[in-house]
Amino acid sequence: MRNMRLMVQGAAVLALGVAASGCASIKDHRGYIIDEALVASVQPGVDNKLSVERTLGRPTFTSQFGRQTWYYVAQNTKQRPFNRPRTDNQSILVVDFDAKGNVASLTREGMEKVVRLSPESDKTPTLGRDRSFFQDLFGNIGAVGAIPGGQGGAPTGTGPNGS
Repeated sequence: MRNMRLMVQGAAVLALGVAASGCASIKDHRGYIIDEALVASVQPGVDNKLSVERTLGRPTFTSQFGRQTWYYVAQNTKQRPFNRPRTDNQSILVVDFDAKGNVASLTREGMEKVVRLSPESDKTPTLGRDRSFFQDLFGNIGAVGAIPGGQGGAPTGTGPNGS
């Protein structure tokens, strides 16, 4: 009888341990793995694009407009059971280049650049007028074919339909 009780208690503890392990958070690293020694070796005014790429590797993304900037992004995320992943820690290494392709500056940014979006809301906020369904549906009646300025007569333009 005593052995049976110990077996039941042991099975209960084992089942509880298995159930609790399913509720553990999942931690993940996304993006660039920053090596501090390599980052410290990049010097403004000394290095150029080629030497930065050989030292740090290809950037996560680059600027498309304005100053030539490379971004190396690293994120640590945590996901609790039945939830979305959340950014726990973020580090962005920003390398700015001058017009000749030499390193102008090297800066770091962190969690202040993380934005939480909720795309599941009922409405998307927009700039402009707040119109009802019927205003959208019937709002252009009478506007099609109307002459700008309100003057009557046939169109006299050189286009294919006289406009």
